[in-house]
Parts: sequence; C-alpha cells; structure tokens
Amino acid sequence: MATFYFIRHGKPDYTYGDTHGFIGQGHDFAPLKEERINDVIETSKDERLKDAQIIVSSPYTRALQTASIISKETGIDIVVEPDIREWQPDLTYQYKSSDEMNEYYKEYVENDGIYPANENKKWETKEQLRTRVMSVINKYKDKYDKVIVVAHKMAFQSISDCGDMKPAEIFETRF
Repeated sequence: MATFYFIRHGKPDYTYGDTHGFIGQGHDFAPLKEERINDVIETSKDERLKDAQIIVSSPYTRALQTASIISKETGIDIVVEPDIREWQPDLTYQYKSSDEMNEYYKEYVENDGIYPANENKKWETKEQLRTRVMSVINKYKDKYDKVIVVAHKMAFQSISDCGDMKPAEIFETRF
C-alpha cells in the first residue's frame, strides 16, 4: 500500500487567457499568481514530502509550475501524466470564457457529476473523471511507497474524501 500526497496546484492567474481570447484548454496555460507563489514554496517544505520517491503532475501550467517548485525544494523528479488533468468542462474543448466554464461547473455540481436522464452534456461526468484519474494512481501505487501528486481539486475529489482543498494544500491518503 502506497502513501499519496495529493497537492492541489497553487492559485492560478487566468487574466492572460481571458484577455487574449483563449478558448477551451487555452485557459489551462494560466501560470500561478505571482503574489501566491510563496504558498507553494511553504508547501514544498512540508516534512512529509521529503521521503517521497516521485512527483506525478498534471500537464497544466499551474500544476507543472507547482510541481517544479516542489521538485526544486525536495530534489524529487517529476513525471507528467496527462490523465491526471483537470475535470473537462467541455469535452469538445471549445468553451470561450471562464464564465462559460463556470456554467458547466454549476451544472456538474447541481447534477452531482451525472448527466440528467435523457440528456447529454458537454462536460465530463464524475465517473469518467474518476476512471481517468484512477488509471494514473494504479500505475504508481504498487511501484512506489510515497508518491506526490500535483493536480486539481476535482480530480482528487473524484477518488478521495479530500474535501474543499485550498490552493497548495496537501491531502494524505493511501491506496
């Protein structure tokens, strides 16, 4: 059984994508907010992370930037896993703004991640998200004793009882 340290990425700054008209996953190029990078630096000093053997990261900029800060502090290598990415608000990757994405998120929450009867939605279901995220966890749970995973709150919520994680917060669990 392996111990996993789920770390939600630091606080992102979506300003650039919104002001440049990025659509869909273009928003995921968002870096961390400059004034909140210290949150991640503090997290990277948590003693529990010292003995981890690998950092598994989402490919999104905010997660990779968080993982790189943790890697720099701990000396642990990073591997990027595309399937540990954020929940997909639009499976066509065409949403136009943060406002539109927030509407999809609202629908997701109202329906507990399940499409209403006889309706198809653009967003990824909770089960689709869970299956995708668990495929990554299963790759590492028997290979390592301690794994740091830097990703997204909804990804972590799909497979654990991590609650409402704050940016740069750690949730420890075992698989």
